Amino acid sequence: MNNEVVMYSTGLCGFCRAAKRLLDNKGVEYQSIAVDRDAEKRQEMMDRSGRRTVPQIFIGDHHVGGFDDLQALESAGELDALLNKS
Repeated sequence: MNNEVVMYSTGLCGFCRAAKRLLDNKGVEYQSIAVDRDAEKRQEMMDRSGRRTVPQIFIGDHHVGGFDDLQALESAGELDALLNKS
């Protein structure tokens, strides 16, 4: 995998857990940034994504969006290509 995966999340978010489970099942390493305990990181997430909800997932410079967007990429067979894009 060539692209770093970054996920902004909170501890109580079911969609965050589902996104992590999907990535874990694929063997994808990712950086999880908890925004429920860090106002600066929450602001960073909002600045990068333009959204206030979690999770917010980035693959390289590409903003995937939330869990539904990640799942849609997986269902369409496009997630692996995005993960391995140089």
